[in-house]
Amino acid sequence: MSSQSPIPARVVLLCGPSGSGKSLLAARAGLPVLRLDDFYKEADDPTLPLVAGSSDIDWDHPDSWDADVAVAAIERLCRARRTPVPVYDISLSARTGEVTVDIGGTPLFIAEGIFAAEIVTRCRERGLLADALCLSRGPVKTFRRRFLRDLREGRKSVPFLLRRGWRLMRQERTIIARQTELGAYACDRDEALSRLAAAGAGGGASTRTEDSGARSAAQSA
Repeated sequence: MSSQSPIPARVVLLCGPSGSGKSLLAARAGLPVLRLDDFYKEADDPTLPLVAGSSDIDWDHPDSWDADVAVAAIERLCRARRTPVPVYDISLSARTGEVTVDIGGTPLFIAEGIFAAEIVTRCRERGLLADALCLSRGPVKTFRRRFLRDLREGRKSVPFLLRRGWRLMRQERTIIARQTELGAYACDRDEALSRLAAAGAGGGASTRTEDSGARSAAQSA
C-alpha cells in the first residue's frame, strides 16, 4: 500500500494486562473492534517462547504474537476499511478459520489486546494512530476477573490458569510500566471512554502523552 494514499480511518490501540476489561470497554465504546488476540501464533510454532524455568508456553510474551500480520490488518482497515483476519481459538491454541472485518464508513476503530502497545510506534509512523490507551484496574481485581473469565471460557487447564494468574498479578505494575513506555496512556475505564469520545470527535492524540510514564508510576504506587 502506498504511504501517500489518503487514510480515511484511524485506530485507537487499547492495551492493558489480561483481564483488565479491554473487551468490555471496546464493546461499550460502540466502535468497530479488531481483536488482536486473533493474531496469536499457533501451538506448533517453533518460535513460541517459554516461561522461564518451566515447560509452559509464555502466551503473555510478545513473541507469542504475530505483530507483522496484525499491523498489516490494521493498515488495510485504515486504508480500505476491510480486511481478512484469522479466527483464533485460545483453548486450542490454533487458528480455526478466517473472517472479514469491515469497519464501514467510520473514521475510527479500536484494536484491542494485551500486545497492542507493541505496535504503537509502527502505527504512528504509518499515520494510522488516533490514540493508544492502557487500561488498568489493579492487580487483585484483574487477577480475579481474569481467572473467572478464563475458567468460564475453558481457555486452558486450571493449574495453568493459576500459575499464569499468580505470575501476572505479581508482574502487573511492570506490565503497565512497559506499555506506557511503549507509548500507551495509562487510564481507568471512564477516562478511556472520554479519550475515545475525543478521538471520535477529531481530538485524539496521535503522539505519546508526555506524562504517561509519570501517570503510570503514580497509579502503581
